[in-house]
Amino acid sequence: MDLVSAAAACVLFFTPPFACPAPPNKSAFADTAVASWQSYIGEAARRFAIPEDWIARVMAAESGGRLTLNGNPITSPKGAMGLMQLMPETWLVMRQRLKLGDDPYDPHDNILAGAAYLRMLWEEFGTEGMFAAYNAGPTRYRAYLAGTKPLPVETEAYLARIASGPSPHMRHEPSRIINTDTGGLFVPLSSSPR
Repeated sequence: MDLVSAAAACVLFFTPPFACPAPPNKSAFADTAVASWQSYIGEAARRFAIPEDWIARVMAAESGGRLTLNGNPITSPKGAMGLMQLMPETWLVMRQRLKLGDDPYDPHDNILAGAAYLRMLWEEFGTEGMFAAYNAGPTRYRAYLAGTKPLPVETEAYLARIASGPSPHMRHEPSRIINTDTGGLFVPLSSSPR
């Protein structure tokens, strides 16, 4: 079993079935900096019909729920920005699609953009691949699937962090129904993801 499948299996094996949108699970964020963003996480989870836990795990792995590092807005050496550590190009696309503000570091907008991006990756790669694609980028993950490039070492470590994230309540699958009242971005697919 490859690393991506193993990480997904570990996360999914120990969790109950999921029906979205789920009521907020305050305990899923207990004792983490991510907990302070639970209301935004819940809003994003409902809007894009994905589990809150996916967003919380990504945020915990990406920024630890912190807005700043050494007094500056949290930015990776590669330029990823904010709580969900979105690359500038990804931020611009999501910002336009979602009609967000100008500031990629705004917690509300960054979480919405990150959740929309997670949903998009889930639609393409399924549960097993979305986290790897979030970290490595969809192009690199497609190359991994094609067998032309390995996953970066950083992505392998990232998958381990995701699997051991802030909550023991990783859910199986998001809803196929998007809440269009809140400006849903995606439409239901007729076939299930891989």
